[in-house]
Amino acid sequence: MLKIGIIGGSGLDDPDILKNPEALHILTEYGEPSSSLLSGQISGVETVILARHGRKHQYSPTQVNNRANIRAFQKAGVTHIIATTACGSLREEINRGHLVILDQFIDFTKFRKTSFVESFENGPIHTAMAHPFHEKLRKCLFDSARKLDLDVHGKGCVITIEGPRFSTVAESRMFRIWGADVINMSIAPEAMLANEAGIPYAAVAMSTDYDCWKEDEAPVTWDEILEVFHHNADNVKKLLVKVIEEFKG
Repeated sequence: MLKIGIIGGSGLDDPDILKNPEALHILTEYGEPSSSLLSGQISGVETVILARHGRKHQYSPTQVNNRANIRAFQKAGVTHIIATTACGSLREEINRGHLVILDQFIDFTKFRKTSFVESFENGPIHTAMAHPFHEKLRKCLFDSARKLDLDVHGKGCVITIEGPRFSTVAESRMFRIWGADVINMSIAPEAMLANEAGIPYAAVAMSTDYDCWKEDEAPVTWDEILEVFHHNADNVKKLLVKVIEEFKG
């Protein structure tokens, strides 16, 4: 049976999109997830929402217990994961408020737990990661965004940095040379763990700023990110509802 898990980035974990929500308190062998899971329905589809940074945004990107989050989804019976995230744009054509349906990542984190595999005692395990984002979910996200007349890019490579600081100009320029299109602090570890757990995973990123490579503009600030984010968050919520409607069909 189809059961969608939504990982809500900052402000994108709104329980109001669920019908008949109820809290699920799940403890895993990796500890507690970032928040209790909220289970309900969207368009008749069983859906579970998790707040990546906690309900009060109390966890920094490095503190997020990604292993517990993905394992909790497994225990809740989630069959597919849709993640949302704010991001900085590394490309002129990806403007503020635009959505990007990610198809690749570069992991530039340093302190995250990115695997459930802690030893090769029972034999080596190497998870394929060539195409980390589920193609059918990606296509459904893109098609749904187009039907809603949203500004959307059908693919993009995200580089996930450690944070919580923003990039230097030199780093931002380097990431562009590497081929990254957007930058954030969350997606790569989640995508790796979801793939390892065998749960199809896709992510939609909302561009809120131009990082700091675009030197004809002032460097990004958190307040500016929040302003763009709040202005466009409803578009992402509408997309989540629409994609679930479309995907169940």
